[in-house]
Amino acid sequence: MIKVYKFGGTSVGSVEKIQAIADRIMSEPNNQHVVVVSAMGHTTDQLVELCSKISTTPEPREYDALISTGENVSAALLSMAIIAKGGKAISLNGSQAGIYTSNGHKRAKIMDVRPDRIQLELNENKVVVVTGFQGVSEFNDVTTIGRGGSDTSAVVLAASLGLKECDIYTDVDGVYTTDPRCVSQAKKLSVVSYDEMLELASMGAQVLHPRAVECAKENGITLHVRSSFSSDEGTRIKELNSMELNRTVTGIALKRDEAKISVVGVADQPGIAGKLFGELGNHNVNIDMIIQSNEQENETNTITFTVSEDDYEDAKKITERVAKELGAGHVVGDTSIAKVSIVGVGMISKPGVAATMFKTLGECGVNIQLITTSEIKVSCAVESGQADVAVQALHDAFELHNAK
Repeated sequence: MIKVYKFGGTSVGSVEKIQAIADRIMSEPNNQHVVVVSAMGHTTDQLVELCSKISTTPEPREYDALISTGENVSAALLSMAIIAKGGKAISLNGSQAGIYTSNGHKRAKIMDVRPDRIQLELNENKVVVVTGFQGVSEFNDVTTIGRGGSDTSAVVLAASLGLKECDIYTDVDGVYTTDPRCVSQAKKLSVVSYDEMLELASMGAQVLHPRAVECAKENGITLHVRSSFSSDEGTRIKELNSMELNRTVTGIALKRDEAKISVVGVADQPGIAGKLFGELGNHNVNIDMIIQSNEQENETNTITFTVSEDDYEDAKKITERVAKELGAGHVVGDTSIAKVSIVGVGMISKPGVAATMFKTLGECGVNIQLITTSEIKVSCAVESGQADVAVQALHDAFELHNAK
C-alpha cells in the first residue's frame, strides 16, 4: 500500500529529528512511502532575510531559485538517513516528481502532477522523498507555491496516486479548539469537517494550509494531522455526515498579522469599489474584510478593508494612487489590528450565535471594528492588544473546553 506523509519544518529541524523520521518510516516495511518535506526549521526565513540584504525587490525567478533550496537540503538528508540505516531511498525535487505549475513565481498554482518517476522508484522498493513547496513551470524554471505550500504538495501527490488519506505530521498533535498557547483549556478535536478546517485555516489557524484543505475536499482525501514526535492519533479532516455535525462552534481562529486601510471621502457613485479592488487584485493583493459607510451630508463614502500585514505597504501605495485618481479625500492605515473568528457548521441551524459572540466581546471590553460572516463563520477585527482576551472569552462562552 502506498502512503503519503508530509513532515513540516520543525519535524525536520535537526539531524536527530531527521533520523527519527527515518526510523518511523522504516518501521513500516510493508508499505510504499512517499515523504514530502519542508525546509529545516527556520531555513526559509533565513533565506528570505539573506535575499533582503541583496535586494528589497528581488527578481521573482531568482527569488524562487533561492528559497526553494531549503527543501532540497531536507529531502537529501532524509534520503541519506534512510540509506544509512539500511533502506533504499531517493530524493526528488518538484520537477523530478512531476509537479507542474503556472508560470508565476512566489505563489504559483499547481496545474498538473505526473507521478511517473515516483511510481517507477516505488516499484524499485525505494522510499521517495519529495521536496514540498515547489514545482516547475512550462519554461523549466523552479517555482514556489507560497508559504505553507508543502501541505498542498503532499495532498496533490496523494490525489495523483489515487489515495484516500494523507498524513500531515507537524509539531502539534492535532487540531485544537483554538491555539493552546493562547488558551490553556483548548481541547484536541478528533474530527473536523473540510469546510470548518478550510475556514479555520483561512482565518489564521496555522495547522494546515487552506489550499491543501481545498484539494483534499475536491479529491475526497482524509487528512490526518498528527505529531511527528508520537504515535498517538491526531485529528482527521474529512466530510462529515449530518449525525456528526453536533457542535455549534468547533473552534476559534486568531489572525494577528492583519492591517486596515480606509479611503475617506470617496464619491458615492457606481464602479468606485470595483476600480479600487480591481487594481489591488491586479497586483495580487488579497482583500479580507470590507465595510462601506455613507456620509449623507456630503454624499461620499468611506471604504475600509483589511489585508495581510505583509501586503500592507504595497496595498496602501496602490490605494493612495487610486484614491488620487478618484478625487477621494485621504487614505489612512492601521497595522495594530487582529482578526478573531468563530467557526462551526452547527451555526447554520442554530440562530443567535453571532449575537452571543458580540455580547461576549462587549462584556469583556473588546471593541469590534469590522465584521464579516458566512454560513459557518463570524469574524471580528479588534485591536491587536485585545486579541488574546477576546479568544479566551469566546472559548469560555461557547464552552469549548468540553469539546471532543
